[in-house]
Amino acid sequence: MGWLRAWRRRRALARQPIPEALWAEVCGRLPVLDGLTDEENALLRERATLFLQDKTLTALPGLELDDGGRAHLAALAQLPLLHLEELNWYQGFHEIVLYPGDFLSPQRHRDAGGIEHEWDAEHSGEAWQQGPVIMAWPGVQASGEWEGYNLVVHELAHKLDMLNGDANGLPPLHGNMRVSAWAQAMQAAYDDLNHQLDEDPDRETAIDPYAAENPAEFFAVCCEYFFNAPDLLAEAYPAVYEQLKLFFRQDPLARFERLHPANAQRVP
Repeated sequence: MGWLRAWRRRRALARQPIPEALWAEVCGRLPVLDGLTDEENALLRERATLFLQDKTLTALPGLELDDGGRAHLAALAQLPLLHLEELNWYQGFHEIVLYPGDFLSPQRHRDAGGIEHEWDAEHSGEAWQQGPVIMAWPGVQASGEWEGYNLVVHELAHKLDMLNGDANGLPPLHGNMRVSAWAQAMQAAYDDLNHQLDEDPDRETAIDPYAAENPAEFFAVCCEYFFNAPDLLAEAYPAVYEQLKLFFRQDPLARFERLHPANAQRVP
């Protein structure tokens, strides 16, 4: 039934494509897209168009979301999937809820003594199993630089992680990848980061210390750095970079170094 999928795809792309002028404007605001080939850029535009037709973007009161903002988010959302087959990687949710700023989220934790604690925490993003993705718009706007921050990639990395069930830092790997190699690379880096912070909680780490929260957050933060600061991730945890390179079938480091040869030795 490949012909039917291709027909539906062509029909969807023809229905409401992202205009070329708007796409050029969006790409101009996202340095993280610099260096893509013409073919990659065209494919990303197509994937972003399909994403906007498949997902509902709900702007809450206080946020005005125009076509440029929608395309901005869609471009960032589709960058990780650029070289993956169209296999509905972002399944399990239909809506992205956008807040005008950070939001309060109820939290619950049971300590070692069995006492349950509840509180409200300020968040910029959340992803729920079989539920929507929630993001604060300022975080989305700040996600296009080569600085290791990408709220869109972070939250959608959780959704990739959840394709195997609960988020645990292990998304469904390709047939040419080994779970043992993935686990070894991720666990060694996660342990190293936690060891550094145990020694000095205020230490300046190579990647965001929030990655030390749990394996799911470690995976999501590493995905941010893979796309938005590949040099820092590859320098600190080369085995993690190589696993993500195999998973996403991209090499952002090569693209970054072509664009910024003088930054080859930048520090976090």
